[in-house]
Amino acid sequence: MIDISGKEKTHQKLRGSVSYGCLAAGAFLLTAAPVETRAQETVAELDDTIVVSASRTPTAAKEVGSAVTVITAEELEQRQVRVISDVLRDVPGVAVNRSGPIGQPTQVRIRGAEGNQTLVIIDGIEMNNPASTSEYYFNNLLSTGIERIEVLRGPQSSLYGSDAIGGVINIITKEQEKGFTASARTEIGSFNTKSALASIGYGADKFALSGTIERFLTDGVSVADERNGNWEKDKYDNTTARIKAKFRPIDNLEFNAVGMLVDSDAYADSSVVVVGAADGGDRSSTEQKYGMVNGKLTLLDGAWDHMLRAAYTSDDTDFKDGASTTTYISDGTRIKYDYLTNFNFETPGFADAGHTLSFGAEREEEEMYTYSGFSGPNTVSVVNYGYSGEYRVSLWDSLFLSGSLRYDDNDELFDDQVTWRGTAAYLFHESGTRLHGSYGRAVKNPTLFDLYGSTPGFTGNPNLEPEEGYGWDAGVEQALFDDKLILDVTYFNNRIKNLITGSGNSAVNVAGTSKIDGIEFTASTEPVKNLRFDATYTYTDGKDSGGVELTRRAKHIASLVGNYSFDVFERPANINLSVQYNGEQKDVVYDSFFPLATRTVTLDDYTLVNLGASYDFAEGAQFFLRGENLLNEKYQEVYGYGAPGAAVYAGFKFKFGPY
Repeated sequence: MIDISGKEKTHQKLRGSVSYGCLAAGAFLLTAAPVETRAQETVAELDDTIVVSASRTPTAAKEVGSAVTVITAEELEQRQVRVISDVLRDVPGVAVNRSGPIGQPTQVRIRGAEGNQTLVIIDGIEMNNPASTSEYYFNNLLSTGIERIEVLRGPQSSLYGSDAIGGVINIITKEQEKGFTASARTEIGSFNTKSALASIGYGADKFALSGTIERFLTDGVSVADERNGNWEKDKYDNTTARIKAKFRPIDNLEFNAVGMLVDSDAYADSSVVVVGAADGGDRSSTEQKYGMVNGKLTLLDGAWDHMLRAAYTSDDTDFKDGASTTTYISDGTRIKYDYLTNFNFETPGFADAGHTLSFGAEREEEEMYTYSGFSGPNTVSVVNYGYSGEYRVSLWDSLFLSGSLRYDDNDELFDDQVTWRGTAAYLFHESGTRLHGSYGRAVKNPTLFDLYGSTPGFTGNPNLEPEEGYGWDAGVEQALFDDKLILDVTYFNNRIKNLITGSGNSAVNVAGTSKIDGIEFTASTEPVKNLRFDATYTYTDGKDSGGVELTRRAKHIASLVGNYSFDVFERPANINLSVQYNGEQKDVVYDSFFPLATRTVTLDDYTLVNLGASYDFAEGAQFFLRGENLLNEKYQEVYGYGAPGAAVYAGFKFKFGPY
């Protein structure tokens, strides 16, 4: 039987309600507010923090009006994160739901929007799977070679097109440094977990090449919650390989290429009518291939640049039953070509202004292939064209404005779309205060599965219209105590129309508007040298067009991360403690084979405590130790699906070079 837990939210979007969470657990954080870039330490350092995803060109963080969080490679190392979704739990406005242990379907929602309304990009490649829900599931994304993660919140279709109603998660992998380098990591731990990583690279003035491969295996725990009498362990293995190359024949001309291959196998459990998840022999095998090449030409002493890019994605998953018989195949591919040009100029005599004009054009073709014993083979495709422009201006080095507009020439399947976004930020230098805000319109096109999918319990509807999202936010950031404490509070308000939901055995656009609003708080402080704390709290209130609270969206989510770096015998050491709180949330138990079994349940709140420590016992050699869920919390993020208890992991890392 196919696990449709990931498709349930997109194709059915059943209405549920979310009860009030525990305010007491988040009250401490109400005095702290969010830092829009977690990598910053002072307002002055906003000049040095560059955000890539918030505009068509890299932009200083102080100039960004949209809410964006930056997670650095250093933070990933300190946290010892092995799957990217785990660190996203510390981002304000972000909710993570995993259907069991590592390797199972993992959804990320931004500001109450659906999982498939979050656009995921890695090195310029759109990762959302065109097949099924047009969503990117984070279950197979390891932290291998990640340099930085940017989480851009709010409607972003004017820059990125479809799928960006909630926001964008932009992931950038590491660049090869000059010289020859090699590194390795090995780790063992609870649940018979083993992983190994190796990387090698060489960089010079005009050329760089690097490659990384990682193997991750675990016996895991039962996907169906053990507390319900399920004891069969469900294994997961993942092999991820990446390659990255750069060539610069002359100073103003650069070529880049990246490629990634993910090969994974995940054992799962069955979805039993009325009962829910229960032990079974289901499994899935996934092969994901991504690639991108681009060329960039810079003219007029860096004032005018042009970039041509081609990207390819393929996401192929075979679902199998206990007898290893293939029951369902889902294969999505995307080929995208785009051109982008940016022109920068200044008008010192007028408001000491700096200007940036950008224009982009793209062609995108998506294809879905599915196969099942019920429907046989089914192949459909769609071609869309997009044209976008953006204007940014800075005035007196204090006021920063941007506006962007995009026109999507869609296939004949649905109407063409116009999306837009405006942002503003104002910096009071003397008081260390920064005001920021944004407002925009975004769309989510019907997926190919929505339009033409076919399963025993679902038949597509070719008459669907795109979902529409309107959202705005406004916030204030304040530095206190000589920049040792930075607070930020942001209010957000989203409205989503034409939501696509299940109706009978098909999908329809729901009349009316889903309303979501909330508040994001963050605080960052470094009270003494090398000791840092980051705290976040998010309140989200979301209701569908009928006034019923949205499912899998806890009203209260909070986190606290503390990190201390010190020396032991004149060698670097580090301790990192993280506490993550997720409040009560409603979930809908749905079975496509027996719709009458549908019911709403309340999932308990939970708190996760994780601890990581490391010691560099020699030059380029490190021992590390990590504990996860140290309180042995028993919890569910999706009804019926369990989570691992307390766990301990240890290993070594080695780096050689640069030579």
